[in-house]
Amino acid sequence: MSGINIISFIRDNGEKTVTIKAYMYSFYYRFMVMHVPMNKIYLRLGQKDLESPVEESEENLRIAKLYAFHVNRITEHLPWDAKCFVRALTLKKLLGQKKISCTIYLGIKKENNNLSAHAWLRCGLLYLSGGTGHDYTTVGRYGTVFE
Repeated sequence: MSGINIISFIRDNGEKTVTIKAYMYSFYYRFMVMHVPMNKIYLRLGQKDLESPVEESEENLRIAKLYAFHVNRITEHLPWDAKCFVRALTLKKLLGQKKISCTIYLGIKKENNNLSAHAWLRCGLLYLSGGTGHDYTTVGRYGTVFE
């Protein structure tokens, strides 16, 4: 981070805590994806085949959009790869800390005789990372619901 970016971060970023957490969690989940067996990671995704509610409070949606903005912005500029799965895991962690329900979807599609995988996250009716996944066949959904 250059000197000008640090000054801008300190002076202009009203959500420093969210930005720092997004950075740290994306590093943590990238490490997990690279070094931990997927069956262990699946245990952290939420309850298998559970959908979070499509109705969510305006305040929770406002927070979810804010967190999604920071996660998507931060992960575009990291020195490591933070693709769709890392982004979804990072955002799910941040939403979970605020007790906001969400669902992570895992999907695949065939492109030029190759399988392609994708992950996306939904909160209420909003898809916050990874788009809607409409081109993918959903092979897993993991929901976290808070009352």
